[in-house]
Amino acid sequence: MGFGGRRTGRVRLGAALVCAAGRLPLDRRHGAPLAAPCLAGAAPGDVCGQFYRYFDAAYTLDLLSPALGRPVAGGGFLQPDHPAEHPSQPAAGDPGLRRDERLGRLALPGGGGGMTTATSPSRFQNWRYGTIYAVIGLVFAIFLSRLFNLQILQGVDWMAKAEKNHTRQISIAPARGIIYDRNGYVLARNIAAYNIVVTPAYLPDDESDIQRIYRELSALTGVPASQGTVADAKLLEACTPGPGIAQWVELGASNAPYDPVKVDCNVGEATAMVVRERAVDWPGVSVEIEPLRDYPTGSLTANVVGFLGPIPANKEQVYRQAGFRPGRDKVGYSGVEASLDDILIGTPGRRVVEVDVAGQELGNLQPPVAPVAGNNLILTIDTRLQDAAQAALVGEIDYWNKIIYGEIRISSGVVIAMNPKTGEILAMVSYPTYENNRMARFIPAYYYEQLSQDPRHPLLNMAISATYPPGSAFKLSTATGALNEGVVTLDQIIDAPGKLTLVEKFSPTDPGKERDYVDWNEAGFGKIDFLHCIAFSSNVCFYKLGGGYEDEIPEGLDIERLKQYARALGYDQPSGVELLGEASGLIPDPAWKRINKGENWSTGDTYIASVGQGYVAATPIQVLMSAATIANNGKLMQPTIIRSVQDGEGNMQEWWWNPADQTVTTTSAGAGSYQISPFTPNVRWDITT
Repeated sequence: MGFGGRRTGRVRLGAALVCAAGRLPLDRRHGAPLAAPCLAGAAPGDVCGQFYRYFDAAYTLDLLSPALGRPVAGGGFLQPDHPAEHPSQPAAGDPGLRRDERLGRLALPGGGGGMTTATSPSRFQNWRYGTIYAVIGLVFAIFLSRLFNLQILQGVDWMAKAEKNHTRQISIAPARGIIYDRNGYVLARNIAAYNIVVTPAYLPDDESDIQRIYRELSALTGVPASQGTVADAKLLEACTPGPGIAQWVELGASNAPYDPVKVDCNVGEATAMVVRERAVDWPGVSVEIEPLRDYPTGSLTANVVGFLGPIPANKEQVYRQAGFRPGRDKVGYSGVEASLDDILIGTPGRRVVEVDVAGQELGNLQPPVAPVAGNNLILTIDTRLQDAAQAALVGEIDYWNKIIYGEIRISSGVVIAMNPKTGEILAMVSYPTYENNRMARFIPAYYYEQLSQDPRHPLLNMAISATYPPGSAFKLSTATGALNEGVVTLDQIIDAPGKLTLVEKFSPTDPGKERDYVDWNEAGFGKIDFLHCIAFSSNVCFYKLGGGYEDEIPEGLDIERLKQYARALGYDQPSGVELLGEASGLIPDPAWKRINKGENWSTGDTYIASVGQGYVAATPIQVLMSAATIANNGKLMQPTIIRSVQDGEGNMQEWWWNPADQTVTTTSAGAGSYQISPFTPNVRWDITT
């Protein structure tokens, strides 16, 4: 069997290439390089046989085709299919090749290694293919591992993410509760506010039509058609002056093209009607109605009612979990709007809808959950009395400045009226105040800055947050303690000159130094009994009651017992009224002075504290509480500004106030908590027991 001359030429050339002299692998038996020539007819040195044995037989056979027809390298590479045609075929036992007819395999002499089929890949090819298969197998294994991780191990997480991509939870804002005074007069309510909004996805496709709409809308509202940049809009709350309509819309389109974008807020009803009438000419432009907080009594009750503001950044997560939406929903910042926010704010509703990739709603996936409106508050405040108290305060300040002083010396003041039998606060005026209606939509930066920089502190409810030396009002504490502790009797006569000269000492071994303690009446009051000491408010009398004086009053009340009685009357601690930001006041003692002033307590400190001066500090409501306790026969009632809490149907709700952490709960939170709805008078302290 032959392949023709052309094939023969290739075979000879191939044989020469394979067995040509060169650097071949070492002979595994002899360690010599296989570098001998191996052309057809070469002397039998069996080098090519070794080459054949240790390299690829199939490849060699392919080069040295049967067309040669004669043995090569002594034994020859081929065994003829028909021995008769090849007399030169090696005899039995010849170390040449033999064919295993059963297996169709070529065998090396002696049946040694290197057995291979004529059609199998070479060892080099096997290595190369093996490497490729290994790489493919590795890639496939990685792919399967990743697929297993995504489908099995993280399947639930990825399913949730996929679900989130085509579902959206929409929060529905609840109506905030209304605030009334004790007579049903509205102090805070919700009114409809009209906002002009643009939905980017519904605008025309033609850019010229869009620009026309912007121009016409600008002419109606006064908002520039284009001004500033989108980056500017990102930094501002919706409807804040600055960016133009185009910038607001572009910002909204980049986030959620199917969500309406506010371009002008709180417009008049007439403007809203124009937008609705031109709905056909202005596709994508519409009117959105949202509730806006309104305070009919304005500044008259601002320090009690307060105002709203955006959800603080550090509380966004908490409110989101409750269903509220930062940027839309507001929370109380001051007054009862802040302290009783949990009562007023309500519960948001919810819609779960399916959306497409652009955010367009396709339908509800679950039945909508309606929002629950906040509860309504009825305060103890009487608006008419509040108005009268404020007018009286302003008139008194003007009188002293214009008539008495002839210049402005007094610029602020407080009036509080409380029923001593129940603790209900009927009026709470802090002057000057602010206009909380200006905070209704957003808190203007310039206005807030103006208020915060005012030295009169109009944002501060001075009735509970400012402290002053209580002065002569504090003498009730000294008198109560002195009488109860037996320091003085009702009919005891006390000498009350215009001043008292005492030796002030800072320690028992201190020789001291003389100091005069003067009365407000330089002439003094002479010899008077205890009741007249109170009636005349004699400083010298109370110096003696507090610190003692020679044989007349050998042992005074001293600072420790004075502090106990002052606290019993409401000093040195928050009143617990349902408002935030209350100050505690201060009744000093030796330990406090050493820590805060770095000095020892002196005898003079006790005398000064006995008349409400020196380091003694109190809030106006604490002064009121001490007087109300005396007026109520020694019973201190818990001050309150809440009369009741009702739902939208007028049903009474049960709520408790927890002064310790200033929170409200529907049940008692333990010691210190008291019920605010339904109203129940709460005795805080009874000094007669």
